[in-house]
Amino acid sequence: MRLALRAADLIDGISRIFGWLASAAVLAACLISAAVASARYGLGVGSNAWLEIQWYLFGAMILLGAAWTLRRNEHVRVDLLYLVASPRQRLWLDLFGLVFFLLPGMVLMAWLAWPPFVESFLRHEVSESPGGLLRWPVKLLLPVGFALVALQGIAEIIRRIAALRGMAALDAEYVRPEQ
Repeated sequence: MRLALRAADLIDGISRIFGWLASAAVLAACLISAAVASARYGLGVGSNAWLEIQWYLFGAMILLGAAWTLRRNEHVRVDLLYLVASPRQRLWLDLFGLVFFLLPGMVLMAWLAWPPFVESFLRHEVSESPGGLLRWPVKLLLPVGFALVALQGIAEIIRRIAALRGMAALDAEYVRPEQ
C-alpha cells in the first residue's frame, strides 16, 4: 500500500503540473481577449485565429484543470447522503462513486475522443474560418483531459482505500463536512 500511495503522490504531481497549465491558460486567455478587443475596437483590426485561440484556451482550462480540481476535492458534488454521512461513510461514498462512475466514464470518454483526434491530425484539419487554426491540438485536449481525470481518480481510489484501512489520513482539503 505504501508503494500505491507513492504512485498516488506521483499522479498528484502530474495533476498539479496540468493544473498550473490550466491556470496559465486563464491568464493567456484574458490577455489575448484584452488585446483582441483593443485591436478590434481601437485599431479596427481583427483575426479569427485570435478568437479561436481563446476557445482553445478555454478548453485547456477545463480539460487540463479538471484532474487538479478533483485532487483538491473542489469539484461539484450533488450528494444529499454526503451531507449527513460520517467521515468513514464519506470515504465509502467517494470510493463507490470513483470506481463505478468516474473511472468508467473518464476511460470511455478518453477512448471515444481518441479517434476524432487521430483523424484530425492525419488530415491536418484546419478551421473553416478564414485565418483559422489547426483543429487537432484542441481535439487532443479531450482524450488527454479525460485520461488525466481517470488517472487522478486512481490516485483518489488509492487514498480512500488507505484511509479506510487506517494507513493514511486524508488532508483537510479532502474532508469538507460543511459542503
